[in-house]
Amino acid sequence: MVGNLIRNLETITEIFMRACERREMLILVTPYLRFESSFVKFDKTEIQVAATMGREDATYGLKNAGLKMRFPHGISFLEAPTELKGFGMFDGRRTLRLSVPEVMQEEDHRGSYRVDRVGRVPVTFSTPKYDLVTGTLVDVSTTGARIYSTRDFGEGEFAAGDDMAVTIQLTDLIRINTKVKLRHVHGRTFGVEYRPMLDESILHPLNRWVFEKREEDLERITRRGVETASTIGPSLPLASQPKGLVLVSVDATMEATLQALLGGLQPLRRVSPTMPALKEAFNQRPALVIYHVPSLSLDERRRLKPLVEAMQGRVPFLLVGTSVEGGALLELGSELRAAASIVFNPERGTFFQRLVQGVLRRTYEGGEGPMAPVEKDSAEP
Repeated sequence: MVGNLIRNLETITEIFMRACERREMLILVTPYLRFESSFVKFDKTEIQVAATMGREDATYGLKNAGLKMRFPHGISFLEAPTELKGFGMFDGRRTLRLSVPEVMQEEDHRGSYRVDRVGRVPVTFSTPKYDLVTGTLVDVSTTGARIYSTRDFGEGEFAAGDDMAVTIQLTDLIRINTKVKLRHVHGRTFGVEYRPMLDESILHPLNRWVFEKREEDLERITRRGVETASTIGPSLPLASQPKGLVLVSVDATMEATLQALLGGLQPLRRVSPTMPALKEAFNQRPALVIYHVPSLSLDERRRLKPLVEAMQGRVPFLLVGTSVEGGALLELGSELRAAASIVFNPERGTFFQRLVQGVLRRTYEGGEGPMAPVEKDSAEP
């Protein structure tokens, strides 16, 4: 997101107070995962948002230095860094407690995000001579729209700068009925700007709808990126591109479980936790290494450390624990600089699958954008 920086504490406070009053939606974003939520409470020291994921998923998914929030505001969108402070409760609902950002970034106002996947939306508009004409919506934003007329225009009938009126029944709940200024005409297609700006009663639901559509667009881009995550760059021949997942474990049951979860994403094979086996696997240029951590004993840590160090900086890796304490695993993962660390159980398979997708997306597609499909699980922590 490129745009203006907001640093004024009073302005930031007002933005969050209004977002909580409206129970505005937001997206929590890490380098690897995205979660949909909504604002619940703001008290100047922290922000509370709805917990739309389980406690464990929130802990492993959001305890990340790169955590950000994105949400609609006015005619644009805002993005800000934040931190997960813990869990709370408000009005009988479980919440996530987030730190208040010191700076926010506003999307550039030079052009509002335009949604062109609008389906067949009927439009009625009046010409400068007050003739009523029907048309269909081409695209729409929080500041204007493009419309396709059902009839041709006469010479001189329209001119940039003309005042008009339009009615757009965008959804059952969003009906834009406003005066507009004609900006351009190309054949039967013309663009208009809302003049004056839309009333808040329409602007807020419209901007939320546009925000949701943009997130869906980003999700589709992410999915395409995950599907081609083995492509590290056009200059590399296909045979030399990283591909495949390596599970470092002695547990055949773990292999079968992960094969069922991840086999459709990338080929997965298991190797024993020994240096020769790992080096042989590395020679085949895997895209990701998954280290199984069955315990956090001193001996297990000593065995794991040289295996991890042999791969560090060459290929991303995860620590996946079973029958271990989550906090200690996170500390170990931070110490070893793992891309992510998670205590695994089959019930959390979907979350784990999306975490792996996110790591692949982040590593081989690059960028700061969303890294995996939005989580919409309703389980509470």
